Parts: sequence; C-alpha cells; structure tokens
Amino acid sequence: MRYGGELRASARVAVALTVLGAVIHAAAVITRALGAGRVPWGNMYEFLTTGAFVAVAVFLVVLIRRDLRFLGTFVVGLAIIMLVAASIVFWTPVGHLVPALQSYWLIIHVSIAVISSALFTLTFAMSALQLLQSHRQKTTAGGGGDKLGFMRLVPSALSLENLSYRINALGFIGWTFTLMFGAIWAEKAWGRFWGWDTKEVWTFVIWVVYAGYLHARATRGWTGTRAAWLSIAGYLCVVFNFAIVNQFFSGLHSYSGL
Repeated sequence: MRYGGELRASARVAVALTVLGAVIHAAAVITRALGAGRVPWGNMYEFLTTGAFVAVAVFLVVLIRRDLRFLGTFVVGLAIIMLVAASIVFWTPVGHLVPALQSYWLIIHVSIAVISSALFTLTFAMSALQLLQSHRQKTTAGGGGDKLGFMRLVPSALSLENLSYRINALGFIGWTFTLMFGAIWAEKAWGRFWGWDTKEVWTFVIWVVYAGYLHARATRGWTGTRAAWLSIAGYLCVVFNFAIVNQFFSGLHSYSGL
C-alpha cells in the first residue's frame, strides 16, 4: 500500500478537499475550546465533534506514508454522520464541567481514548472492505463476473488484513492506557479504582474483544474473514459504549450533557 506510479486526479482532489475540511473543523474545535475555557470534550457533543476531527486527522497523517485513499469515503462518511448527530441530537451549549471532570486526567484519559477510537475507525473501514474484497476475489477466481468493479482500486484482502492487524495493535495499546488511566482517575475522583459502573464495564469489554482479536490472529490462526468480523465486532462495541451507554444507562459517567 505504498504510493505507486498511478496518479488519480479525482483522488488528489478528494484528499485536498478533506484537508480543507479538516482545517475548518480544527478551527471549530479550537474556538469551542476557547469559548469554554477548557478542553472541548466535556460532553457528548464535544466528544463527537472532536472525535470526528481526530479520525479524519489520523487518516490524513497515515496518508503521508501509506496510500489509503480508498478509505476516504468510509472515514469522511463516518465523520459526517458524527457531525450530523452532534449538531442535531447531542448539541449542548457551552458550560462548566461537573466537579469530577475538573482534573488534568480528563486531558490524559480522554485524549488517548479519542486517538484509539480513531485508529479503530480506520480498522473498521479496512475490515469491511476486506470482507468485500475477499468475496470479490473468491467470485472472480471461480470464474464468476466481477460485480464489484470499484474494488479494483482497493488492495488485496490479505494486504488489508495485515495492515488492519498492525493498526489494531496500536489502538489496543492506546485503549489499554485508556483503561489504566481511567482507573487511576476514578480512584482520585471517587476513592476506588473499579466500581462496576456501566461505562467502566463496557470499556473493559472493548479491551477484551480487541485482546481476543489480537490473540486469536497471532496464536490461533484466525485469519481472513474471521479476523475481519472480530475487528468489526470490536468497533461496534466502541460505538455501543459511546452512543448507547452514555445516553441510556445511568451511572457516574453520565456526562452527556443531555
């Protein structure tokens, strides 16, 4: 997936527009932070807008070394969905943080969680494309027609799987620190490292799913579509943790601002 000699004008234009959108998005996040007088991730609206920006920013940074432009539609599409949800469903006016969030651990814990989630967003898109590419390769190898012609611009299923595995490993390390630093922060805020709060439980569930994915692929030979589905399951847990747990489950982590 290194850059080759083929130049695609449409892809170059798309990347340029994505960079422009990311710059404007960054300005919006920064002005929100200045208006609030703090880091802009104290509620679901701020976390969504910041998370969408980080996902796109990580994608653009990775583009410097790897030609992942084929992921652009997925990544930008997810970012748009997050921004629409933030604007329509989770919009929250600027306000002060609850006392438990007024800590430097907010910056450490949440920033690592956002970056890890952005990496998982990339691997989710790659795993979804891996399933499509795998189906296409099997169909064409068996003499069937190529009904997914647009996938010719996407690397092979094996290449997608290998890179997804490496990025998931980085995201898993980040999520491990997210879990650890969250426990330390909980001890400082509430006097205990672990309390079986719904948010804590689902953060651990996400860690277990990705740990299972890495273990199954590295030691048990779970490759191909099984590995892709495990990666997708992990990301669905991330989405559930944020979109459902934050909104519908009460607990010490209910800081949605709704």
